[in-house]
Amino acid sequence: MSEASTSPERDRRGRREADAEELLACDDCMSPADAFSVVASETRLSILEALWRSEETPVRFSDLRREVGMRDSAQFNYHLGKLTDQFVVRTDEGYDLRHAGKAVVRAVLAGTFNESPDVEPFGVGDPCVDCGAELRASYADETFAVACPDCGKPHGKYAFPPGGLNDRDETELLRAFDQRVRHLHCLAADGVCPECNGRMTTNIVEADEPEDAPLGLSVHVEHVCAQCRHRLRSSVGLSLLDQSDVVSFYRERGVDLSATPYWTLPWCVSDEYVEVLDRDPWALRVAIPESDETLTVTLGPDLGIREAEREA
Repeated sequence: MSEASTSPERDRRGRREADAEELLACDDCMSPADAFSVVASETRLSILEALWRSEETPVRFSDLRREVGMRDSAQFNYHLGKLTDQFVVRTDEGYDLRHAGKAVVRAVLAGTFNESPDVEPFGVGDPCVDCGAELRASYADETFAVACPDCGKPHGKYAFPPGGLNDRDETELLRAFDQRVRHLHCLAADGVCPECNGRMTTNIVEADEPEDAPLGLSVHVEHVCAQCRHRLRSSVGLSLLDQSDVVSFYRERGVDLSATPYWTLPWCVSDEYVEVLDRDPWALRVAIPESDETLTVTLGPDLGIREAEREA
């Protein structure tokens, strides 16, 4: 194998190693390895959970120990001391969770660390935008997907924490997935990473080959976090769901866009409604048909609406 053919893989490996070194390097804070070791204790997790459940905070030492159910005061104080400063804050009134402590409890509740459920595929009740067959939903590897079982058209595939499956029937699960997808992209479009709150950049991407197109979209939007490298991809139309021009257009026709599953809107799951006007800088035109009229919006490189026109 030639030197030229191996260099891209070396570059990628080098970037991964650099990212790992950056992640582990920390001069002014607890190292990630030490942080994980601190919470790797059932007693300490119980303390965090007790603080999370408490209706009033801060919680006094004696009340917190009683809630955890630990008789040995010295042993309890030892474990609480390990959590204090990084995961728990001590005040004159008692103890409360810091942001890191809340993050640990949320991760446990979400099932990120200790759940790996499977859900049998089920019918969505909505038709495929391409062939009209009933869509099916599936869940595997902490990812929820809606797709057509007949023609294979994908209608969305995104991460969905296992905890989101708890106490929800199929209808509630679909609603939760729809809302999660909307909020993920709303945050990303506003420049906030939904995973770590880092700075997120938004780019319009055009795939050179059909097989390279994510979600079957040759023209799509890609959000990338500069801090944690989280990547979120979607159709161009999905970024328009909360735009006032689009929301008003549907409201005038008696349609509540916020209560309409995004996968039932062809312009949200297909790039057939997207026309590339320019690539430097990017300019796109998106056609949004509804009833007897079409709303056509022109977008800039930031996906902001530059023009909006209606045609019968």
